[in-house]
Amino acid sequence: MVGTHTHVPTADHRVLAGGTAYQTDAGMCGDYDSVIGMDKGAATDRFLGRGNSRLSVALGPVTLSGVIVETAETGLATAIYPLRRGGVLSSA
Repeated sequence: MVGTHTHVPTADHRVLAGGTAYQTDAGMCGDYDSVIGMDKGAATDRFLGRGNSRLSVALGPVTLSGVIVETAETGLATAIYPLRRGGVLSSA
């Protein structure tokens, strides 16, 4: 069970007693110098009700965030590892 709501990776990955891999938030895939992946200027203008209300994707360095889960033949998790590559966050 891996969450993605806050878009910021958490460091609480673990395998629960029943064999469920868990991390509160894997993090966002995209440009972290943005508003959840959107161009900061366009998002700010939209929020303030000025200019073009159309959002555009941020074009800065992209971070891939996720997890790798190892499972037994039963399908239960045996290990979980955070994965972060590229962009501005530290690799994990």
